[in-house]
Amino acid sequence: MIIVQKYGGTSVADLDRIRNVANRVKATRDAGNQVVVVVSARAGVTNRLVDDAKALLPHPDSREMDMLLSIGEQETIALTAMALHALGVPAVSRTGAQVGIRTDQEFTKARIVQIDGGDIKQQLDDGKVVIVAGFQGVAPSGDVTTLGRGGSDLSAIAIAKAVGADVCQILTDVDGVYTADPRVVKDARKLDEISYDEMLELASLGSKVMQARSVEFAKKHGVVFEVRNSMNNNPGTIVKEEVASMEDVVVRGVAVDKNQTKVVILGLNDQPGTAARIFTALSQANVNVDMIVQNVGRDGVANLTFTVPADDAFKAEKAVENIRDVLGPKLKVMTDRVAKVSVVGIGMRSHSGVAAELFTAFAKAGVNIQLISTSEIKISVAVDVDKADEAMRVAHAAFSL
Repeated sequence: MIIVQKYGGTSVADLDRIRNVANRVKATRDAGNQVVVVVSARAGVTNRLVDDAKALLPHPDSREMDMLLSIGEQETIALTAMALHALGVPAVSRTGAQVGIRTDQEFTKARIVQIDGGDIKQQLDDGKVVIVAGFQGVAPSGDVTTLGRGGSDLSAIAIAKAVGADVCQILTDVDGVYTADPRVVKDARKLDEISYDEMLELASLGSKVMQARSVEFAKKHGVVFEVRNSMNNNPGTIVKEEVASMEDVVVRGVAVDKNQTKVVILGLNDQPGTAARIFTALSQANVNVDMIVQNVGRDGVANLTFTVPADDAFKAEKAVENIRDVLGPKLKVMTDRVAKVSVVGIGMRSHSGVAAELFTAFAKAGVNIQLISTSEIKISVAVDVDKADEAMRVAHAAFSL
C-alpha cells in the first residue's frame, strides 16, 4: 500500500517529537507499506517569521513573505529525513516544487493548478520514504508560493491523489473531528465519520482541524482521508462522501471563528450598481467576504455591513476608500472585531426549526446576534468576541451534541 501521512506543526514541534514521527513512519514502512510524509513547519516557527517581517514593515510584500515562510517546512523535511536516517531508514526530502506542485501567482494563498508528483513514485520504488514540504508550491514565474495557513493539509491531499495513495492520514494533536472545540466545550465528543460537506463547512467556519480548501480538493477528487492523533494509535475520524444515515443527525457540530472583522459602510448612494462596485473592488483586492446585510435605503442613502477575515480588514478598508468618489460624499467606513459561531449538519436539509431553536437558546443565554448567514447545511451568526465561547457552549447544549 501507498500511505500518505501528514504531520502538523505540533507533531514536529521539537526534536523529540520529530523522533516520534520518525518511529511512527518506520513502523508503517516496516509493515510493508510505501510511505510519503508531508510535514508542516515546527509549531511557532511560522508565527515567529511573520512577527519578524511585520517588525520591519507592517504590511510586507507578499512575494517576499512567501520566500520567507517557505523555509519553515524546509527545515522540518531535512530534520525528519535525518531522524529516519538515524533509524536506518532510507529517506529523501523534497520541496513542493520538486514534487511538481504548480500553483497560480497569488502569493500567500496560492491555488494548486497542477501536481504530477515529481519523482515520488520512483523514490518509493527505490525503497525510500519521501518527505515533502507542505504548504508550498511554485508559480509559473518560478517564484515560491505558499497555500495559506493550513496549506500542508492541501499538499497531503493533493499528493495522495497524484500518487494514487491507498490511505491518506492527517495526523495532528487531536484524536479526530469533535462536535465542538473540546478545550471550550468539555463534553464535546469525537465523531467516527463526517461527510465532505459537513467537514468543509466546519473547516471554513473556524474549526482548526482542517484547512477548508483541502477538504474541497478531497471532495472534488474523491480522496477519503482520516484525521487522527500523531501521539497515539487510536482510530480517528473518517472524512468521506455522505451516506443516507448521516441525515438522521440534524446538527453535526459547532464551530467558532474569532478572527473576523465586521465592516460597516454608512452613507452609500442608494442606486443600482453601488453594491456591485464595492464587491468588485473587494474581489480585485482578493478579499473574501462572508456575511452581507444591506438596509433599505432612505433619503437617497443606504448602509451596508459585511464580514471579512481580520487579516483582510486593512485591504477591505483600502479597497472601499479607493472608490469613495463613486460611493457618495457622506461615506463613512467603520470596522469592529466580531466572532462567527456556526452550527453545521446535512440533516438540516430535511429538518425544520433549527434556526428557531438556536436563536431561542441564544436569547435565554443573553447572547446578542449582530448578523446572520445561512446555507442548506449551516447557520452562522456574528456575536461579540467576548461572547464567542459561551455561544459555542450554548449551541452545543441546545442540540444535545
